[in-house]
Amino acid sequence: MFEQRLTMNSTINALVTGGAGFIGSHLVDRLLADGAAVTVLDNFSTGKHENLVPHDKLQVVAGDVGDYATVERLAQGMTWIFHEAAVASVPATIDDPVGSHQTNYVGTLNVLEAARKHRVQRVMFAASAAAYGDLPEIPKTETMAVKPLSPYAVDKLASEYICRVYHQLYGVETVCLRYFNVFGPRQDPSSPYSGVISVFTDRVSKGQAPTIFGDGEQTRDFVYVADVVAANIQAATVAGIGGETFNIANQRQTSLNELLRQVCAVYGKNLQPGYDAPRAGDIKHSLADTGKARNILQWQPKVGLQQGLQALIDSLRGA
Repeated sequence: MFEQRLTMNSTINALVTGGAGFIGSHLVDRLLADGAAVTVLDNFSTGKHENLVPHDKLQVVAGDVGDYATVERLAQGMTWIFHEAAVASVPATIDDPVGSHQTNYVGTLNVLEAARKHRVQRVMFAASAAAYGDLPEIPKTETMAVKPLSPYAVDKLASEYICRVYHQLYGVETVCLRYFNVFGPRQDPSSPYSGVISVFTDRVSKGQAPTIFGDGEQTRDFVYVADVVAANIQAATVAGIGGETFNIANQRQTSLNELLRQVCAVYGKNLQPGYDAPRAGDIKHSLADTGKARNILQWQPKVGLQQGLQALIDSLRGA
């Protein structure tokens, strides 16, 4: 709907870790549509088989990115690896920092070492805007200070550093994409890993007022999943960007109160939220400067918040 297809001139073999998940499955769809052969590695803790449509160029492997032997076996013969697998919930990593570290950092190390051994052309890593923490300066640029506030953010940032080290020491081409608040179809509102948009849409669709943690004036930079997928394709194909990190966002600031008003407007409802104490590890304001991605990746978001909300809600209605 919102994507421009890329024609693969030669056979591309792509491994997508976490490929049955929200972002990963959309990336798989795009790669297959563009003619790549795709292998998915997913432990299905949050990923879903129904997110993946059977295809003659798709292989699905149930396994864990924290297991090096599995990753190393699947990396053989790959052109690209898109490393999307993660324990993506800040509260979950606070509850279990050791267990989540095995996926969120050790998993990245496994991917990089397997890529080094098998001479994979490039590794795209799903980094996170959580690295910036709550430092007050906005918009966030890739060169500014970082201040991770949770085990999730620490592991994502450490993964960025090891990606850069593997590029510098071993010549493994790595590109880190710092996702801001990604939303779109297939985000499970019942999961603790869900983003605020999927939770709001689920509650409003049922006529139930959502709960906002904090005063609702905290802001986020929401980016539609198809735009994130397009950024990954650019990261895989633009020459000379090994070792780089890019913000991937809409460069628009939206408060949670305003977000709820927009969701209610799409559904034609008028609901007032409940408010609760802020959650540990949450940040107050988030806004990206995406100039680097625009200039070097030749990427820019094409889907605004209202358009993306409509597409998400249409998908929930089966439209």
